[in-house]
Amino acid sequence: MVKKRLVIGLCVVLVALLAFPGFLVAGDKININTASKEQLTELKGIGPVTADRIIEYREKNGKFETVEELTEVKGIGDGTLMVIKEFIVVE
Repeated sequence: MVKKRLVIGLCVVLVALLAFPGFLVAGDKININTASKEQLTELKGIGPVTADRIIEYREKNGKFETVEELTEVKGIGDGTLMVIKEFIVVE
């Protein structure tokens, strides 16, 4: 019974890692000043439209100085920022 639970647990972890490949490499963060649309959409809560808005914002206003500045982009509120903050960086 214990062996069966261990195998099931390992399968769950494997499926999670395959579903979220960004978690396979610890420490990788997305630089919101250089990220492509595809990279931005890897972030939870950021779809293609919001990714376009991020890119448009940085083209119009220059580089983001802080990750908190993302809340200036339409569609990104404090809640979304809380979810993605640990996965992004400004450089």
